[in-house]
Order: sequence, then structure tokens, then C-alpha cells
Amino acid sequence: MTEPTAGTSSQRADLEKAVRTYGGHWDTNRGLRALRDAGHDPQEKNTRHILRDLARQGLLVKVEDWPVRYRATQSDADDRS
Repeated sequence: MTEPTAGTSSQRADLEKAVRTYGGHWDTNRGLRALRDAGHDPQEKNTRHILRDLARQGLLVKVEDWPVRYRATQSDADDRS
């Protein structure tokens, strides 16, 4: 398995930050928008991979299989309530 490039790890960090900040439901399109807003030029395949990684990490929980949707398990917004 190859190591992630600097851009990939940066995208992962930025998407993780967005999930923690905004919470709620996430799918590929929302992930793509968040990464574009963070200044990246994301690809769908990589974005789906990052979302799966965040789910394995426990930050997201899959709530729908087709189309795949996740729900954030925690967010910084929850902490401010």
C-alpha cells in the first residue's frame, strides 16, 4: 500500500476538521464541497476513501447504504450547546 501524498493527508485533515466543526450528515457531495471550500481540488474516489477512514476512526457512523450517508458522532457545535 502506498503512503498518502501530502495533498491527501491535508485533505483528510481538512475534511475531519469540517466534520468536527459542522457535524450532521455527510455524503460524498458534502465532503467535496467542504474540501473545495478549504481550497482543495478533490476527487470523488479520494473523498469517499476519506469518509470511510473517518467512519473507521469513529468520527462518522454510516446511516444509509445507498446512497452512502454518514452521521457525525460528535462535533464542536455540540460542545457549544
